[in-house]
Amino acid sequence: MPTPLPEQLKELVRPRINRAPSPLLAMSLPWILVMLGSLSPTWPVVSSAPVMPPLGFLFLLGWLHLRPGLFPVWAGLPLGLFDDLYSGQPFGSAILLWSLATIGMDYVETRFPWRGFLQNWLVASAVIAGYLLVAAWFADVYRQPDLLLAMLPQISLSILAYPIAAQLVGLVDRLRLIPVREV
Repeated sequence: MPTPLPEQLKELVRPRINRAPSPLLAMSLPWILVMLGSLSPTWPVVSSAPVMPPLGFLFLLGWLHLRPGLFPVWAGLPLGLFDDLYSGQPFGSAILLWSLATIGMDYVETRFPWRGFLQNWLVASAVIAGYLLVAAWFADVYRQPDLLLAMLPQISLSILAYPIAAQLVGLVDRLRLIPVREV
C-alpha cells in the first residue's frame, strides 16, 4: 500500500479550479524588477572604468521581448526617470533613451512578430550598444577617446549578460502568473 502524500505535496497537486493570478502581482512585478535593476549602480563595485551592465535596461528589454504588450509604449518615461535618479547619468538621458527603446522595440514587434531567441539577442545587442554609446555621448565621454575604448568591456559584458537577464525575467514571469487562492 503506498504511503499518503504529505500536506505540502497535496497542496501542490490540488486542482486549481477557480484560481487566477493576482492582478496586483501580475501588473506590479515587472515594474518592480526593472526598478530593482536600476538600483544596481548603488552596489559597492569599485572599478576605474565602467563595467557593470545597465541591469534595469536589460530587464526592460527582457520584458519587452518576453511579453510585448505588458508595458505600454510610454513606460520608458517613468522607468527612465527612476533610472536617472540612481545611475549618475545627466538627468533626462535615460528618460529619452528608454522611451526611444520602448518605441523602437514596439516597432520591431509589429514589424517582425515571429522571432527566435537569436534574433531577440541580436536586436537587444544593437539596442544595448546604442544605448551605452549614446548615454556616454550625453555624459561628454566622446571628447576623450580613451574612455570610449574603456567602454568596450561594459558593452560586451552587457551583451553577454542579456540572456541571463532574459532568463531571470522568464522566472519572474512564471512567478507573477502563479494562480492564488482568493480568501
